[in-house]
Amino acid sequence: MQTLSIHDHSRDVAGYTYVYPVVSRRAGGVSVGINLNPNNACNWACIYCQVPNLVRGNAPVIDLALLEAELRDFLAQVVGGDWLSQNAPEGARILQDIAFSGNGEPTSAREFPQAVALVGRVLEAFGLLGEIKVRLITNGSLMYRQPVLDAVAALAAINGEVWFKIDRATSDGMAVVNAVTGDVDGVRRRLLACAARCPTWVQTCWFALDGQAPAEDALAAYLALLGEVCAVIAGVHLYGLARQPMQPGAERLSALSESDLQRVGERIRQLGITVNVSP
Repeated sequence: MQTLSIHDHSRDVAGYTYVYPVVSRRAGGVSVGINLNPNNACNWACIYCQVPNLVRGNAPVIDLALLEAELRDFLAQVVGGDWLSQNAPEGARILQDIAFSGNGEPTSAREFPQAVALVGRVLEAFGLLGEIKVRLITNGSLMYRQPVLDAVAALAAINGEVWFKIDRATSDGMAVVNAVTGDVDGVRRRLLACAARCPTWVQTCWFALDGQAPAEDALAAYLALLGEVCAVIAGVHLYGLARQPMQPGAERLSALSESDLQRVGERIRQLGITVNVSP
């Protein structure tokens, strides 16, 4: 297997169906991804998404036995072998988390609650329970469903946290960036429901569209929403484009400079919110 890179998050790099390792800028090391959407189906279609052949839809039926076998096999190589030294770049040879992420919205899988419980069992078996984070990377759109909310609460009990996507905070902005009908009030309600059950970070992708950074009114709306929820979130992960977008319209996107992202980060910090900036 090739050495991992922040620029390549291929889901089949380890040859599994559900489990894939990546080097994560935001996690700060190796993240073991769990892809509950191997059918490349998502209920959103973010313009910056790097998933090829993305389709609209939900996760397929998950083979939980196969998922557990793959996770145990991979962790055995990391914990008991030399996988990190052989495959991770220097400076990133540390196992940071298990992350429900992948090629679509993980909470769309009906088996998501069972998958959370499964991860807890496996981590306990390897002596890792409470030692590493278990993260859910989500667009938050299904945080009104009780089984999803119950699973998020269970996630908190295994040293979990949620990274909840909010890229824009206007209806027009969400339509362009996420290809969904914008409902800012709904986003706020779902975020509050999530944060009440598990430590929650907001994650935001900031980039130029047609050569232009997001306008001041878009930033103002985003900051206003953060100001309303600042007391309940753990912080914000603000990041730029590090991998090639694979969706229609991707040619319109370009990365902002680190200084541009840092300026946005400073505006967020002025609200009293912790911010991690990843260009």
